[in-house]
Amino acid sequence: MGTLKNLFAFNKQKNEENIYENNEEHKEQIRITYYQSGFAASQKATGKPIVLKACLENVYNSFENQCKNQEVEQRRLKQPFQEEKERQNTELKKIETLKGIQEGKVKNYRDKIEIAKSDIVKVRQNPEDFGIDVDKNPKALLYIGLALLVPITIYLFVFYISASYSAFFKIFTDDSLTAAIFDANALTDSFKASWLEGILVITIPFVFLGLGYLIHMMQKSKSIISIIKLIGLFMITFSFDGLLAFIIEKKIYDFNRTPTTPDFNFRIAIKEPEFWMIIFAGFVVYLIWGLVFDFIMKEYDNLDKINAFIRSKKEEIKNIFTQKNKALKNIDELKKNITEIKGNISQLQAKINGFIFPIKEYLLYHSQYKEGWFQAIGTEIALPAKQKDELLSECEDVCQTHLSSLNLKDFKNQNVIFS
Repeated sequence: MGTLKNLFAFNKQKNEENIYENNEEHKEQIRITYYQSGFAASQKATGKPIVLKACLENVYNSFENQCKNQEVEQRRLKQPFQEEKERQNTELKKIETLKGIQEGKVKNYRDKIEIAKSDIVKVRQNPEDFGIDVDKNPKALLYIGLALLVPITIYLFVFYISASYSAFFKIFTDDSLTAAIFDANALTDSFKASWLEGILVITIPFVFLGLGYLIHMMQKSKSIISIIKLIGLFMITFSFDGLLAFIIEKKIYDFNRTPTTPDFNFRIAIKEPEFWMIIFAGFVVYLIWGLVFDFIMKEYDNLDKINAFIRSKKEEIKNIFTQKNKALKNIDELKKNITEIKGNISQLQAKINGFIFPIKEYLLYHSQYKEGWFQAIGTEIALPAKQKDELLSECEDVCQTHLSSLNLKDFKNQNVIFS
């Protein structure tokens, strides 16, 4: 053991840059030194296994301490871990930067969602602030228009059902103008007469309502062709009402006609106040219906503009939510990566803070020391052959037990790290 200690003492005096140069001559010198130390110690202790156990522990402790004190060699062995740690730190900074970007996006998405929700509330109160040219409170105006349109529509149905029945099918038995314009049994009598007659009577009001819808659609376009078509529709509607009034007035005239009365014609009709009463009871109310309908459609368009704006904002919120959830998912994944990298860095730092024990190098020197010990037993100790074999066997058991106690038996790695 004195020779081994002298070796280590001699090594400490050398420059650390040259101590563990990886060359065969240096390794061979150390190997011979271990062999000689084992041989001398065995010869001195007469090969006793209990002494071998102590010697092996001393060899291991000396080798371990020497490894710890070799700073240059330790730095060289730890260099891969240091480089990996730096790479992991660079990757950590990169991922933390990405995480910060994603968190900024999430904040931006949340702000956009709040702004969109605020716009949905504000657009109902001040639509002009959002570039929507509509009347204020279009919903209230729409409901007022509907409240007027519904009874007017019912009136037109009743009027045109009765007037068309009186004009086309009714046989007059009363010269009363009221009975001519309004017949309470017009609908039931028409269906009693024929289901086709009933269908004709009940669908005529839809003709006028359809004309009113067409007039509304024509008003949306300001072209000359649309204006001409609009005038034409008004003339058609007025002519239709005029024909109904003419036919009804003719039936009344014929009912009251005497042999000396001239035949009924258009000149006679326009002189009768009942003729104009029938036209105005239908056409004027129809015009009022058309104006109210046009007003309602305008307010509906206004309301629809606001609803379209709200729908677009809700769709925008939905898309932002999707993007926000995607960003949150990315953040969770980045957090997981950060935790994993920090764990790797901690493990690398623990390895850097510890020391690296070169296992195969120690096993080489251990075997050389054992070889020297066994060689001394075989050549220098005077014992019968049988006792030598038993002694060698006991020493082999001590060597194997020593390696097992250090978990170095059958170790295949080049180095092991002690933190």
